[in-house]
Amino acid sequence: MAPQTPNTLFPETEAAGRPARFSTGILPRQTYREFIAAGRIASDVPFVDNQIQPASIDLRLGPVAYRVQASFLPGAQAPVRRKIDALKMHEIDLTGGAVLERGCVYIVPLLERLSLPADIGGTANPKSTTGRLDIFTRLIPDYASEFERVRKGYKGPLYLEVSPRTFSVFVRQGLALNQLRLRRGDPPPSDAALADLNRSEGLVYSADEKQEEAVIRKGLWVSIDLDTADAGDLIGYRAKRHAPLVDATKINHYDPLDFWEPIARNKSRSLILEPDEFYILVSKEKVRVPPTHAAEMVAYDSSVGEFRIHYAGFFDPGFGYGTNDIQGTRAVLEVRSHEVPFLLDDGQIVGRLIYERLTETPDRIYGVDIGSSYQRQGLALSKQFRRG
Repeated sequence: MAPQTPNTLFPETEAAGRPARFSTGILPRQTYREFIAAGRIASDVPFVDNQIQPASIDLRLGPVAYRVQASFLPGAQAPVRRKIDALKMHEIDLTGGAVLERGCVYIVPLLERLSLPADIGGTANPKSTTGRLDIFTRLIPDYASEFERVRKGYKGPLYLEVSPRTFSVFVRQGLALNQLRLRRGDPPPSDAALADLNRSEGLVYSADEKQEEAVIRKGLWVSIDLDTADAGDLIGYRAKRHAPLVDATKINHYDPLDFWEPIARNKSRSLILEPDEFYILVSKEKVRVPPTHAAEMVAYDSSVGEFRIHYAGFFDPGFGYGTNDIQGTRAVLEVRSHEVPFLLDDGQIVGRLIYERLTETPDRIYGVDIGSSYQRQGLALSKQFRRG
């Protein structure tokens, strides 16, 4: 039986003797631990501490993957399992590890399940490493009419659609490819509040760590760096076709040149994105997310061009901030053009960050005691590839 929802506004924090600062917003790390203790987030496999992030929780692959004919949404009348039974081609055992082939679609039941209070829902995103490997993932709850969203009060299992786009990948049970961010209520983003935050904290810095003017319009706008990129003449990478297999469980293992074509800066400080090619590029700005807030990059915005950036859209509290000792961190962008070639120029606006406040400050923030891989990143591939 699902735990009963107490009538108090913040039963978890009140039970711990810790009043919440705000009644709505993104939930912090400590609340995920309390939800686990209360059975609101459950798993038959024990949780590990490093899967709880400052404002999200990593969701782990279960013991089996199903190769399916096509991507799908179950819709309001069907559980995911019914669609799997109708569309599955074969079943893959992940307990000892298995290869998910490029260009195929898989559905993986996750180890975690939810029993959320009526006022709490969530959104999901690929983890940074998942996005940089061009593994397209989308969370699917039962009876869902849209991907990546968990409705308020959801009780049930979770499934992940996994579709490697560039590299075939080796994965196994327990590997986390995506993450879930929970929020209480629906506080709307506010440009006025974001401008106030920028004045008090400083959200945008240049390469030489000088505070820069923030462009705020329906979020914080981010531009592309095709000039400096902190790596000499190197401005990005383009994935090679027909590259070797990537074992997603290995760290600092592969030679980047076996998988990636470096892109050098040119005289025009521009880059033509070829359709269906996958690029790793970097923002011109160094951005910060104060510990009181979390942010998300809008992945596709037709107002700035027919391309998608940043599959892995979550920016944690403390990104580019640390203990207020880091003057911003570049956003590494996973970029893919749609349908037609698209010209990017240095400094061109390519996306925007939406900031949301937390109900309270996390007890650990990004880059401080959680082993963050990308806190001081410039242009960087995923952690499977050797650096420098």
